[in-house]
Amino acid sequence: MGIIKARKLVHEYIRRDEEGNVESIQTALDKVDLDVKAGEFIAILGHNGSGKSTLAKHINAILEPSEGSLWVDGYDVSDDANVWEVRQRAGMVFQNPDNQIIASVVEEDVGFGPENVGVPTDEIWRRVEESLKAVGMLKYRHHSPNKLSGGQKQRVAIAGVMAMQPKCIVLDEPTAMLDPNGRKEVLKAVHELNRKKGVTIILITHYMEEVVEADRVYVMDNGRVVMQGLPRELFSQVDELKKYRLDVPQVTLLAHELRNSGLKGIPAGILTREELTEAISRLCQSY
Repeated sequence: MGIIKARKLVHEYIRRDEEGNVESIQTALDKVDLDVKAGEFIAILGHNGSGKSTLAKHINAILEPSEGSLWVDGYDVSDDANVWEVRQRAGMVFQNPDNQIIASVVEEDVGFGPENVGVPTDEIWRRVEESLKAVGMLKYRHHSPNKLSGGQKQRVAIAGVMAMQPKCIVLDEPTAMLDPNGRKEVLKAVHELNRKKGVTIILITHYMEEVVEADRVYVMDNGRVVMQGLPRELFSQVDELKKYRLDVPQVTLLAHELRNSGLKGIPAGILTREELTEAISRLCQSY
């Protein structure tokens, strides 16, 4: 079994009137299957309302399944007795870092989680230093979070989760409120945690450029997984992605348009400018 495994996972948001009668039922997750192996970097794409955030909240046991099942490192999230174990193993980083940062000094905020679960003081400070170093924020340990940029705050939020030493980190659109530089900072920190620390990453986003280096990508629409595969496999299907109201990286779109205009020598699924440049160079040499 993978570290995250969902089978026929369903979640329904039920709206009731003042007397408790059901007024409406919205199915946010509709029989979702998911299998994430330890150490993988998984990206989940989808437009607003596709079910991405609802899925994230299940992985952290914030929500319970209406039907189906979900296991986190072998623990069934439907069992209330497992909530503590699930949250120890799957940390959560939300869209707005201000919702997670609660202390007036960076290092105190990062140490807040371990302190609350009874980690010894010496071990707390070791974790704080290690976590801040991992996200490139060690030199800001004595700063006030209010003085940091959006990207720096988000890295502090990630460090706070890292200090809990989870096996998996779920990031729910962590760059949605950041400028391009902040996005680059956060993505670099997340990829390094995955590569150097072996932390399983589940990145939920609607920015296609952020998933190019993922191990696997899932596309959600109306609560269902409608596409999945390697980034190159998915980005080879530009028209299919557009059907689900998703863009593709600009370089991928350019390569797609060039192919459609008659340059069949350019391969499908171009992911980087370097790949496109090389493909065009080869094409020129063949004439």
